[in-house]
Amino acid sequence: MLKKQTQTTRAWHCPMRANESKEMTQKPLPPHLHIDTLAVRAAVDKSQYGENSEAIFITSSFTQPDCETAARRFAGEEDGYIYSRFTNPTVASMEKRLAALEGTEDCIGTSSGMAAVLLLCMGLLKSGDHVVCSQSVFGSTIKLIASEFGKFGVQSTFVSQTDLSAWKKAIQPNTRLFFAETPTNPLTEVCDIAELAAIAHDAKAYLAVDNCFCTPALQRPAQMGADIIVHSGTKYLDGQGRVVAGALCASHDMIKNKFIPVMRSAGMSLSPFNAWVVLKGLETLSIRMQAQSANALQLATWLETHPQVKRVYYPGLASHPQHALAMQQQSGVGGAVVSFDVTGQDSRAHAFHLIDSTQLMSVTANLGDVKTIITHPSSTSHGRLTEEQRLAAGIKQSLVRVAVGLEHIEDLKTDLLRGLETL
Repeated sequence: MLKKQTQTTRAWHCPMRANESKEMTQKPLPPHLHIDTLAVRAAVDKSQYGENSEAIFITSSFTQPDCETAARRFAGEEDGYIYSRFTNPTVASMEKRLAALEGTEDCIGTSSGMAAVLLLCMGLLKSGDHVVCSQSVFGSTIKLIASEFGKFGVQSTFVSQTDLSAWKKAIQPNTRLFFAETPTNPLTEVCDIAELAAIAHDAKAYLAVDNCFCTPALQRPAQMGADIIVHSGTKYLDGQGRVVAGALCASHDMIKNKFIPVMRSAGMSLSPFNAWVVLKGLETLSIRMQAQSANALQLATWLETHPQVKRVYYPGLASHPQHALAMQQQSGVGGAVVSFDVTGQDSRAHAFHLIDSTQLMSVTANLGDVKTIITHPSSTSHGRLTEEQRLAAGIKQSLVRVAVGLEHIEDLKTDLLRGLETL
Protein backbone atom coordinates (compact mmCIF):
# COMPACT_ATOMS: atom_id res chain seq x y z
CA MET A 1 0.00 0.00 0.00
CA LEU A 2 1.37 3.41 -1.01
CA LYS A 3 1.96 5.91 1.72
CA LYS A 4 -0.01 9.13 1.47
CA GLN A 5 2.36 11.96 0.57
CA THR A 6 2.27 14.94 2.88
CA GLN A 7 2.76 18.51 1.67
CA THR A 8 6.00 19.98 2.94
CA THR A 9 7.35 23.51 2.87
CA ARG A 10 10.35 23.90 0.58
CA ALA A 11 13.53 24.68 2.47
CA TRP A 12 14.17 27.84 0.46
CA HIS A 13 10.72 29.35 1.09
CA CYS A 14 11.33 32.33 3.36
CA PRO A 15 8.44 34.80 3.70
CA MET A 16 9.21 38.24 5.00
CA ARG A 17 8.97 38.80 8.75
CA ALA A 18 8.91 42.09 10.60
CA ASN A 19 12.45 41.76 11.90
CA GLU A 20 13.83 41.18 8.37
CA SER A 21 12.93 44.59 6.93
CA LYS A 22 16.40 46.03 7.59
CA GLU A 23 18.02 43.20 5.64
CA MET A 24 15.95 44.03 2.54
CA THR A 25 16.40 47.80 2.71
CA GLN A 26 17.99 49.05 -0.49
CA LYS A 27 21.15 51.10 -0.17
CA PRO A 28 20.84 54.51 -1.83
CA LEU A 29 23.00 55.01 -4.90
CA PRO A 30 26.12 57.09 -4.25
CA PRO A 31 26.24 60.52 -5.92
CA HIS A 32 28.08 61.50 -9.12
CA LEU A 33 27.76 58.16 -10.91
CA HIS A 34 28.65 57.89 -14.59
CA ILE A 35 25.88 57.49 -17.14
CA ASP A 36 26.80 53.86 -17.88
CA THR A 37 26.35 53.02 -14.20
CA LEU A 38 23.03 54.86 -13.96
CA ALA A 39 21.81 52.92 -17.00
CA VAL A 40 21.97 49.65 -15.06
CA ARG A 41 21.35 50.84 -11.47
CA ALA A 42 18.85 53.72 -11.39
CA ALA A 43 15.34 52.43 -10.54
CA VAL A 44 12.71 52.51 -7.80
CA ASP A 45 13.46 50.61 -4.59
CA LYS A 46 13.35 46.83 -4.69
CA SER A 47 10.30 45.03 -3.34
CA GLN A 48 10.38 43.18 -0.01
CA TYR A 49 11.78 40.16 -1.84
CA GLY A 50 15.04 41.89 -2.79
CA GLU A 51 15.02 41.02 -6.50
CA ASN A 52 18.22 41.92 -8.39
CA SER A 53 16.52 42.39 -11.77
CA GLU A 54 13.66 44.87 -11.62
CA ALA A 55 10.25 43.22 -11.31
CA ILE A 56 7.28 43.59 -13.68
CA PHE A 57 4.14 44.69 -11.87
CA ILE A 58 1.45 43.61 -14.31
CA THR A 59 -1.64 44.79 -12.48
CA SER A 60 -4.37 47.27 -13.32
CA SER A 61 -4.75 48.58 -9.77
CA PHE A 62 -3.25 48.50 -6.27
CA THR A 63 -5.08 47.64 -3.06
CA GLN A 64 -5.17 50.25 -0.31
CA PRO A 65 -4.88 49.49 3.44
CA ASP A 66 -7.96 51.51 4.34
CA CYS A 67 -10.36 54.16 3.03
CA GLU A 68 -8.55 57.08 4.63
CA THR A 69 -5.27 56.11 2.96
CA ALA A 70 -7.03 55.62 -0.36
CA ALA A 71 -8.63 59.05 -0.08
CA ARG A 72 -5.28 60.74 0.65
CA ARG A 73 -3.55 58.96 -2.24
CA PHE A 74 -6.30 59.74 -4.75
CA ALA A 75 -6.19 63.38 -3.61
CA GLY A 76 -2.42 63.50 -4.11
CA GLU A 77 -1.77 64.14 -0.43
CA GLU A 78 0.23 60.95 0.08
CA ASP A 79 2.53 58.96 -2.19
CA GLY A 80 1.39 55.52 -3.21
CA TYR A 81 0.48 53.44 -6.22
CA ILE A 82 -3.20 53.62 -7.14
CA TYR A 83 -4.03 52.72 -10.73
CA SER A 84 -1.69 51.74 -13.56
CA ARG A 85 -3.03 54.36 -15.92
CA PHE A 86 -0.79 56.84 -14.11
CA THR A 87 1.02 55.05 -11.24
CA ASN A 88 2.94 51.77 -11.58
CA PRO A 89 6.28 50.68 -10.05
CA THR A 90 7.69 49.20 -13.27
CA VAL A 91 6.85 52.31 -15.26
CA ALA A 92 8.27 54.42 -12.44
CA SER A 93 11.57 52.49 -12.63
CA MET A 94 11.87 53.19 -16.35
CA GLU A 95 11.03 56.85 -15.77
CA LYS A 96 13.59 57.18 -12.97
CA ARG A 97 16.32 55.54 -15.04
CA LEU A 98 15.68 57.62 -18.17
CA ALA A 99 15.54 60.85 -16.14
CA ALA A 100 18.88 59.93 -14.56
CA LEU A 101 20.42 59.36 -17.99
CA GLU A 102 19.05 62.62 -19.42
CA GLY A 103 20.03 64.58 -16.31
CA THR A 104 16.50 65.86 -15.66
CA GLU A 105 14.58 65.90 -12.41
CA ASP A 106 11.73 63.73 -13.62
CA CYS A 107 10.24 61.74 -16.49
CA ILE A 108 6.83 60.44 -17.55
CA GLY A 109 6.40 57.37 -19.76
CA THR A 110 3.84 57.19 -22.57
CA SER A 111 2.38 54.53 -24.82
CA SER A 112 4.43 55.67 -27.86
CA GLY A 113 6.73 58.42 -29.07
CA MET A 114 3.81 60.20 -30.72
CA ALA A 115 1.83 59.85 -27.49
CA ALA A 116 4.69 61.76 -25.85
CA VAL A 117 4.36 64.56 -28.41
CA LEU A 118 0.58 64.54 -27.87
CA LEU A 119 1.03 64.77 -24.09
CA LEU A 120 3.58 67.56 -24.54
CA CYS A 121 1.17 69.66 -26.59
CA MET A 122 -1.88 68.90 -24.46
CA GLY A 123 0.01 69.78 -21.30
CA LEU A 124 1.53 73.06 -22.48
CA LEU A 125 -0.79 74.50 -25.15
CA LYS A 126 -4.31 75.88 -25.40
CA SER A 127 -6.41 77.46 -28.13
CA GLY A 128 -4.77 80.64 -29.36
CA ASP A 129 -1.22 79.56 -28.51
CA HIS A 130 1.53 79.41 -31.13
CA VAL A 131 4.24 76.80 -31.81
CA VAL A 132 7.45 77.30 -33.78
CA CYS A 133 8.61 73.94 -35.12
CA SER A 134 11.38 72.70 -37.37
CA GLN A 135 10.08 71.79 -40.83
CA SER A 136 12.42 68.80 -40.84
CA VAL A 137 10.98 66.84 -37.92
CA PHE A 138 9.29 63.45 -38.15
CA GLY A 139 6.29 63.53 -40.51
CA SER A 140 3.74 62.50 -37.88
CA THR A 141 4.91 65.31 -35.60
CA ILE A 142 4.23 67.83 -38.37
CA LYS A 143 0.78 66.32 -38.96
CA LEU A 144 -0.10 66.31 -35.26
CA ILE A 145 0.94 69.90 -34.58
CA ALA A 146 -0.25 71.47 -37.84
CA SER A 147 -3.41 69.48 -38.59
CA GLU A 148 -4.74 67.96 -35.37
CA PHE A 149 -3.92 70.76 -32.94
CA GLY A 150 -4.77 73.25 -35.65
CA LYS A 151 -8.37 72.02 -35.35
CA PHE A 152 -8.44 73.29 -31.79
CA GLY A 153 -7.01 76.73 -32.46
CA VAL A 154 -3.30 76.12 -31.90
CA GLN A 155 -1.27 78.04 -34.47
CA SER A 156 2.04 76.80 -35.86
CA THR A 157 4.92 78.04 -37.99
CA PHE A 158 7.46 75.64 -39.53
CA VAL A 159 10.98 76.92 -40.12
CA SER A 160 14.37 75.75 -41.31
CA GLN A 161 15.99 73.58 -38.64
CA THR A 162 19.39 75.23 -39.00
CA ASP A 163 18.45 78.90 -39.59
CA LEU A 164 18.37 80.61 -36.20
CA SER A 165 17.17 83.85 -37.77
CA ALA A 166 14.10 82.00 -39.09
CA TRP A 167 13.24 80.85 -35.57
CA LYS A 168 13.54 84.41 -34.29
CA LYS A 169 11.45 85.81 -37.13
CA ALA A 170 8.66 83.28 -36.48
CA ILE A 171 8.14 84.36 -32.87
CA GLN A 172 4.75 85.87 -32.09
CA PRO A 173 3.38 87.35 -28.85
CA ASN A 174 1.46 84.09 -28.27
CA THR A 175 4.42 81.75 -28.94
CA ARG A 176 4.57 79.18 -26.15
CA LEU A 177 6.67 76.33 -27.53
CA PHE A 178 9.71 75.68 -29.73
CA PHE A 179 9.99 72.12 -31.04
CA ALA A 180 13.19 70.77 -32.60
CA GLU A 181 14.55 67.34 -33.48
CA THR A 182 18.30 66.95 -33.61
CA PRO A 183 19.51 65.22 -35.66
CA THR A 184 16.37 65.23 -37.79
CA ASN A 185 14.68 62.24 -39.35
CA PRO A 186 15.79 61.41 -42.04
CA LEU A 187 18.23 64.12 -43.23
CA THR A 188 20.19 64.33 -39.94
CA GLU A 189 20.10 68.13 -39.75
CA VAL A 190 21.56 69.39 -36.49
CA CYS A 191 20.40 72.49 -34.61
CA ASP A 192 22.37 74.45 -32.03
CA ILE A 193 20.44 73.48 -28.89
CA ALA A 194 22.00 76.11 -26.63
CA GLU A 195 21.35 78.95 -29.08
CA LEU A 196 17.81 77.77 -29.73
CA ALA A 197 17.15 77.52 -25.98
CA ALA A 198 18.31 81.12 -25.51
CA ILE A 199 15.99 82.34 -28.30
CA ALA A 200 13.03 80.40 -26.89
CA HIS A 201 13.59 81.60 -23.33
CA ASP A 202 13.94 85.22 -24.46
CA ALA A 203 10.46 84.79 -25.99
CA LYS A 204 9.15 83.26 -22.72
CA ALA A 205 8.65 79.95 -24.54
CA TYR A 206 9.67 76.39 -23.74
CA LEU A 207 12.13 74.43 -25.88
CA ALA A 208 11.33 70.76 -26.50
CA VAL A 209 13.99 68.62 -28.18
CA ASP A 210 13.33 65.22 -29.70
CA ASN A 211 16.44 63.22 -28.72
CA CYS A 212 15.40 59.98 -30.44
CA PHE A 213 18.36 59.72 -32.84
CA CYS A 214 21.10 60.34 -30.27
CA THR A 215 19.61 59.26 -26.94
CA PRO A 216 21.31 60.42 -23.72
CA ALA A 217 24.15 58.01 -24.50
CA LEU A 218 25.40 60.59 -27.02
CA GLN A 219 23.55 63.84 -26.31
CA ARG A 220 21.89 65.41 -23.24
CA PRO A 221 19.82 68.42 -24.39
CA ALA A 222 18.88 69.47 -20.85
CA GLN A 223 22.52 70.34 -20.20
CA MET A 224 22.33 72.74 -23.16
CA GLY A 225 19.17 74.50 -22.00
CA ALA A 226 16.28 72.40 -23.35
CA ASP A 227 13.22 72.34 -21.09
CA ILE A 228 11.66 69.08 -22.29
CA ILE A 229 13.29 66.07 -23.92
CA VAL A 230 11.03 63.92 -26.08
CA HIS A 231 11.67 60.21 -26.67
CA SER A 232 10.33 57.41 -28.77
CA GLY A 233 11.36 54.48 -26.61
CA THR A 234 10.41 52.26 -29.53
CA LYS A 235 13.75 53.10 -31.12
CA TYR A 236 17.16 52.96 -29.43
CA LEU A 237 15.92 52.90 -25.83
CA ASP A 238 14.42 49.44 -26.42
CA GLY A 239 17.01 48.72 -29.08
CA GLN A 240 15.64 45.44 -30.41
CA GLY A 241 12.34 46.40 -32.05
CA ARG A 242 10.18 44.66 -29.45
CA VAL A 243 7.81 47.27 -28.03
CA VAL A 244 6.26 50.67 -28.66
CA ALA A 245 6.93 53.29 -25.97
CA GLY A 246 7.62 56.98 -25.39
CA ALA A 247 8.59 59.46 -22.70
CA LEU A 248 8.99 63.11 -21.73
CA CYS A 249 11.89 64.19 -19.49
CA ALA A 250 11.58 67.55 -17.72
CA SER A 251 11.54 69.27 -14.34
CA HIS A 252 9.60 67.68 -11.48
CA ASP A 253 7.27 70.68 -11.37
CA MET A 254 6.43 70.41 -15.08
CA ILE A 255 5.86 66.64 -14.93
CA LYS A 256 3.69 66.91 -11.81
CA ASN A 257 1.63 69.96 -12.71
CA LYS A 258 1.49 69.93 -16.53
CA PHE A 259 1.73 66.32 -17.73
CA ILE A 260 0.48 63.97 -14.99
CA PRO A 261 -2.97 65.65 -14.81
CA VAL A 262 -3.39 65.15 -18.57
CA MET A 263 -2.11 61.58 -18.38
CA ARG A 264 -4.50 60.80 -15.53
CA SER A 265 -7.48 61.99 -17.58
CA ALA A 266 -6.47 61.07 -21.14
CA GLY A 267 -4.59 57.83 -20.47
CA MET A 268 -1.82 57.71 -23.09
CA SER A 269 -0.22 55.30 -20.62
CA LEU A 270 2.85 53.12 -20.98
CA SER A 271 2.12 49.47 -20.16
CA PRO A 272 4.21 47.88 -17.38
CA PHE A 273 5.52 45.16 -19.70
CA ASN A 274 6.65 47.64 -22.36
CA ALA A 275 8.21 49.80 -19.64
CA TRP A 276 10.15 46.79 -18.37
CA VAL A 277 11.47 45.97 -21.86
CA VAL A 278 12.68 49.58 -22.27
CA LEU A 279 14.13 49.50 -18.75
CA LYS A 280 16.19 46.45 -19.70
CA GLY A 281 17.13 48.00 -23.05
CA LEU A 282 18.58 51.03 -21.31
CA GLU A 283 21.14 48.81 -19.61
CA THR A 284 22.95 48.24 -22.92
CA LEU A 285 22.12 51.60 -24.54
CA SER A 286 25.61 53.09 -24.41
CA ILE A 287 27.49 50.13 -25.86
CA ARG A 288 24.87 49.68 -28.59
CA MET A 289 24.98 53.36 -29.59
CA GLN A 290 28.76 53.33 -29.78
CA ALA A 291 28.93 50.12 -31.82
CA GLN A 292 26.09 51.02 -34.21
CA SER A 293 27.47 54.54 -34.69
CA ALA A 294 30.89 53.11 -35.54
CA ASN A 295 29.26 50.89 -38.16
CA ALA A 296 27.30 53.86 -39.51
CA LEU A 297 30.43 55.99 -39.92
CA GLN A 298 32.13 53.25 -41.93
CA LEU A 299 29.05 52.79 -44.11
CA ALA A 300 28.61 56.53 -44.70
CA THR A 301 32.29 56.96 -45.61
CA TRP A 302 32.02 54.10 -48.11
CA LEU A 303 28.75 55.34 -49.63
CA GLU A 304 30.24 58.80 -50.16
CA THR A 305 32.71 57.32 -52.65
CA HIS A 306 30.21 55.27 -54.66
CA PRO A 307 29.37 56.63 -58.15
CA GLN A 308 25.67 55.72 -57.86
CA VAL A 309 25.26 57.80 -54.70
CA LYS A 310 24.60 61.49 -55.25
CA ARG A 311 24.85 62.69 -51.65
CA VAL A 312 25.24 61.22 -48.15
CA TYR A 313 23.63 62.75 -45.05
CA TYR A 314 25.49 61.79 -41.89
CA PRO A 315 26.69 64.13 -39.09
CA GLY A 316 29.86 62.11 -38.57
CA LEU A 317 31.17 63.02 -42.03
CA ALA A 318 33.29 66.14 -42.48
CA SER A 319 31.10 66.98 -45.49
CA HIS A 320 27.99 67.36 -43.32
CA PRO A 321 27.02 71.07 -43.03
CA GLN A 322 26.76 70.88 -39.23
CA HIS A 323 29.57 68.39 -38.65
CA ALA A 324 31.48 70.52 -36.13
CA LEU A 325 28.32 71.32 -34.16
CA ALA A 326 27.28 67.67 -34.17
CA MET A 327 30.63 66.56 -32.83
CA GLN A 328 30.35 69.16 -30.08
CA GLN A 329 26.80 68.23 -29.04
CA GLN A 330 26.88 64.48 -29.69
CA SER A 331 29.99 63.45 -27.75
CA GLY A 332 32.06 63.30 -30.93
CA VAL A 333 29.81 60.61 -32.46
CA GLY A 334 27.62 60.85 -35.57
CA GLY A 335 24.85 58.48 -34.54
CA ALA A 336 23.59 55.35 -36.27
CA VAL A 337 21.35 56.70 -39.07
CA VAL A 338 22.71 57.29 -42.59
CA SER A 339 20.59 58.71 -45.42
CA PHE A 340 21.62 59.13 -49.05
CA ASP A 341 20.27 60.11 -52.47
CA VAL A 342 20.69 57.68 -55.35
CA THR A 343 21.44 58.90 -58.87
CA GLY A 344 19.18 58.64 -61.90
CA GLN A 345 16.33 60.51 -63.58
CA ASP A 346 13.57 58.25 -62.21
CA SER A 347 14.79 58.66 -58.64
CA ARG A 348 11.84 56.93 -56.95
CA ALA A 349 12.23 53.83 -59.13
CA HIS A 350 15.98 53.75 -58.43
CA ALA A 351 15.43 54.08 -54.68
CA PHE A 352 12.82 51.29 -54.76
CA HIS A 353 15.17 49.08 -56.81
CA LEU A 354 18.01 49.57 -54.34
CA ILE A 355 15.82 48.76 -51.33
CA ASP A 356 14.11 45.79 -52.98
CA SER A 357 17.50 44.34 -54.00
CA THR A 358 18.70 43.96 -50.43
CA GLN A 359 18.62 40.47 -48.94
CA LEU A 360 19.92 41.16 -45.43
CA MET A 361 18.48 44.50 -44.32
CA SER A 362 14.93 44.74 -42.97
CA VAL A 363 12.54 46.77 -45.11
CA THR A 364 10.47 48.50 -42.44
CA ALA A 365 9.81 52.04 -41.21
CA ASN A 366 11.23 51.58 -37.71
CA LEU A 367 14.77 52.45 -36.60
CA GLY A 368 17.01 51.93 -33.60
CA ASP A 369 17.06 48.14 -33.86
CA VAL A 370 20.22 46.02 -33.68
CA LYS A 371 19.05 44.73 -37.07
CA THR A 372 19.85 47.17 -39.89
CA ILE A 373 16.71 48.74 -41.36
CA ILE A 374 16.35 50.32 -44.80
CA THR A 375 13.41 52.45 -45.89
CA HIS A 376 12.13 55.00 -48.40
CA PRO A 377 11.06 58.00 -46.28
CA SER A 378 8.97 59.76 -48.96
CA SER A 379 6.55 56.85 -49.20
CA THR A 380 6.62 55.67 -45.56
CA SER A 381 7.54 57.81 -42.55
CA HIS A 382 6.81 61.05 -44.44
CA GLY A 383 4.23 59.63 -46.83
CA ARG A 384 1.31 61.54 -45.29
CA LEU A 385 2.93 64.90 -46.01
CA THR A 386 2.31 66.73 -49.25
CA GLU A 387 5.07 66.72 -51.86
CA GLU A 388 5.48 70.44 -51.16
CA GLN A 389 6.03 69.78 -47.46
CA ARG A 390 8.53 67.03 -48.22
CA LEU A 391 10.51 69.17 -50.64
CA ALA A 392 10.54 72.06 -48.13
CA ALA A 393 12.18 69.64 -45.71
CA GLY A 394 14.61 68.43 -48.40
CA ILE A 395 13.14 64.93 -48.59
CA LYS A 396 13.26 63.77 -52.20
CA GLN A 397 11.98 60.63 -53.90
CA SER A 398 15.63 59.60 -54.39
CA LEU A 399 16.28 59.47 -50.64
CA VAL A 400 17.05 56.18 -48.87
CA ARG A 401 17.47 55.91 -45.09
CA VAL A 402 19.54 53.21 -43.41
CA ALA A 403 19.34 52.77 -39.65
CA VAL A 404 22.55 50.83 -39.12
CA GLY A 405 22.56 47.86 -36.77
CA LEU A 406 25.17 45.48 -35.42
CA GLU A 407 25.79 43.25 -38.44
CA HIS A 408 29.32 43.06 -39.85
CA ILE A 409 30.05 46.15 -41.93
CA GLU A 410 31.22 44.14 -44.97
CA ASP A 411 27.92 42.25 -45.05
CA LEU A 412 26.04 45.57 -45.04
CA LYS A 413 28.14 46.93 -47.91
CA THR A 414 27.60 43.76 -49.91
CA ASP A 415 23.86 44.00 -49.35
CA LEU A 416 23.70 47.58 -50.68
CA LEU A 417 25.92 46.69 -53.64
CA ARG A 418 23.23 44.27 -54.87
CA GLY A 419 21.13 47.29 -55.78
CA LEU A 420 23.80 49.93 -56.41
CA GLU A 421 25.60 47.85 -59.04
CA THR A 422 22.40 47.10 -60.95
CA LEU A 423 20.91 50.62 -61.12
